[in-house]
Amino acid sequence: MRWGLTVPLTGVPLRDHRPLVAELASLGYTDLWSAEVAGADAFTPLVLASEWDERLRLGTAVVPVHTRGPAALAMSAAALAELAPGRFVLGIGASSETIVTGWNGIAYDPPLARTRDVLRFLRQAFAGERVDGEFDSFTIQRFRLEKAPDVPPAIMLAALRPQMLKLAAREADGAITNWLSADDVRQVRAELGPDKELAARIFVCVTEDAEMARNIGRYLIATYLTVPGYAAFHDWLGRGAAMKEMREAWAAGDRNAAMAAVPIEVLDDLIVHGTPDECRDHIGRYVANGLDTPIIATLPTGTDLLDTARALAPLSLG
Repeated sequence: MRWGLTVPLTGVPLRDHRPLVAELASLGYTDLWSAEVAGADAFTPLVLASEWDERLRLGTAVVPVHTRGPAALAMSAAALAELAPGRFVLGIGASSETIVTGWNGIAYDPPLARTRDVLRFLRQAFAGERVDGEFDSFTIQRFRLEKAPDVPPAIMLAALRPQMLKLAAREADGAITNWLSADDVRQVRAELGPDKELAARIFVCVTEDAEMARNIGRYLIATYLTVPGYAAFHDWLGRGAAMKEMREAWAAGDRNAAMAAVPIEVLDDLIVHGTPDECRDHIGRYVANGLDTPIIATLPTGTDLLDTARALAPLSLG
């Protein structure tokens, strides 16, 4: 069984992760995955981790396909693949229009086409081929990596709905998903099929104060699940009616009403909370329903997140 952790931990300086990263494998963790939103980029935490540990699998979850040119993305990935040969997974995805256009000033190409084209470009580049020609969403002229990785990284796609999951099943090495319940895993797995790796970031709040956890969840769910891509994902999962009041309040600009409108059952489905043992048991339900790689994202509750990460380890005594 795989067991992953998201880095960097919220509010913990990158350099202060070193002691934790060095002991994660001995605690039973198998994976370390970065994120890329508005904090650290996806690659730097993994470059550091590659020097601090030689056992963990390292993955990006995920690098947006719009915010770097295909060649720049290939070079960054190839460098990390050289530092961690055979244990680097490149997760790529379409991100959102907010991040791509609002924050980076880049046109948001149709996400399925862009993701497919970047995936195909990377396959050729990592194989050491010269890439020269037109893709549907961009044209490449005579690019070849100076040094193709000896062990090309696996490539996984961020996928929330059937079309992207089917693309991952056909052409990638797996899919990475986000903001789903343990029971939702069955529906996602059915679209991906049985033969490709399925990873998911799972938000975990280690506290016996259920209302604290729910309040943290209210803010995150109202912020994230009103984004069009996530809203469509939850419509597909059958949660649209439960989210209707929240979405309407958010669209009207009433953020407090939107947070108050998140149903408790949605909070408890999407935010894992409780004691470390209870959280591990809940994560185990995801695995039992077809998830290969849980990627824990620890939510701050005022306690030391380094200790929280240790407490959630498979071999921890709690």
